[in-house]
Amino acid sequence: MSVIKTATLGTKQVPALCLGTWAWGDKHVWDYQEARDYENLKQTWKACEELGLSFYDTAEIYGYGESERIIGKLLKDSSDKYRKEVTIATKYLPFPHPGNWFFFRPAIVTACKKSLQRLGVDQVELYQIHGATSLPFHSLEAQGAQLAQCVKLGYAKQVGVSNFNKDELIRMYDILQSHGVQLASNQVEYSLLRTLPEDSGLFAAMKERGIALLAYSPLGQGRLTGKYSAANPPPSGRRFSNMPMQELEPLLDTMRTIAQHHGVPVSAVALNWVICKGAIPLGGAKNREQAEQNAKALSFTLTFEEVEELSAKSFKGKTSFWQHG
Repeated sequence: MSVIKTATLGTKQVPALCLGTWAWGDKHVWDYQEARDYENLKQTWKACEELGLSFYDTAEIYGYGESERIIGKLLKDSSDKYRKEVTIATKYLPFPHPGNWFFFRPAIVTACKKSLQRLGVDQVELYQIHGATSLPFHSLEAQGAQLAQCVKLGYAKQVGVSNFNKDELIRMYDILQSHGVQLASNQVEYSLLRTLPEDSGLFAAMKERGIALLAYSPLGQGRLTGKYSAANPPPSGRRFSNMPMQELEPLLDTMRTIAQHHGVPVSAVALNWVICKGAIPLGGAKNREQAEQNAKALSFTLTFEEVEELSAKSFKGKTSFWQHG
């Protein structure tokens, strides 16, 4: 099999690996401290430029806007060439929070404008609804109309959703079609520790409609990097794919063997499995070394037999109030 370098995101070809920036500026989960961590993020950004990684995913809620501001600052200091290459995806949080109580109507267009200001750009490639959690307040029809408006106003080239289940996804797809806009993506947790999007039929429904799957937490919040074990579990608070490390040992043993065979880090195996499945992994990185390790996922391709062997030891995962899909 040939090495997969790019993927299709609606109307655009993007790197097959996206850099997730939840940890950039987030103090609550990731203990971000500017004086300690910003220089590492500068080096991460520089490494991504050198490695040809130009696809970044952020959100208004990451660090309460700080992730977007950091990207905006780094983008401003970048070369003209890299600024033109960078693809930015960001997200609107459909949940009441300071500055966005949205009681009367979805505040999607307003929130998009605020994200553009923090990012220092006139337009993003992809603007997404972060979840289906505001349905008690607003219909999908109302949200879809505002997503479409973001495209028509030129604030976003494309729009997507996140954490939508199969039924919600199909409804939003049909709503956007009625506005003449294509649904480009659905961002869900998808990894060897959560194959639910496959098992539920969600992934198949997306493929039928040309909707890209953006896979967040493809490394199980560190559990699939080879860094942690039953004797050395990840820090508390990493709630996605939260399962006892001892249950993961058979899978991790197989990943270590495959990683050694290909001469890549264990994390690259986890990311490449997602790529081979036809999704775009959002691998987080907080320093140059992590960015370089993630990039190894684009240096090889798992064999069909290796994909099947890993899948046989994967976990289905579950849904939640937040994660419908």
